[in-house]
Amino acid sequence: MGIIKVENIRVFAHHGCLKEETKIGSDYRVDLKIKADLQKSAKTDLLHDTVDYVFLNRIVREEMQQPSHLLETVAKRIITRILKEDKKIKKVSIAVSKLNPPIGGDVEMVTIKMTKKRKN
Repeated sequence: MGIIKVENIRVFAHHGCLKEETKIGSDYRVDLKIKADLQKSAKTDLLHDTVDYVFLNRIVREEMQQPSHLLETVAKRIITRILKEDKKIKKVSIAVSKLNPPIGGDVEMVTIKMTKKRKN
């Protein structure tokens, strides 16, 4: 097994429960950590034998563009798609952060984290 991390994916999106949040939009940060067997790709040196982080970044960007009230919903969509579209991935952990959230205080970010393992 091995781990691939794609960290600090910066995205502008329109998530939130307040009308202003979905209208104006805001900055987000997404961090992914996936677990997969990387032994074959380590031997073959071929991209199709590993998990392509361009693919991971694309899924994050596409799913972040679909507005949702909750970050939990966005995270679940991303995890579900990743596991569905790449069978080599055994486990996905994600952190989705809203930067400078409008919560009436000096807060750098709020973050939700989720993890899901593939069911055999």
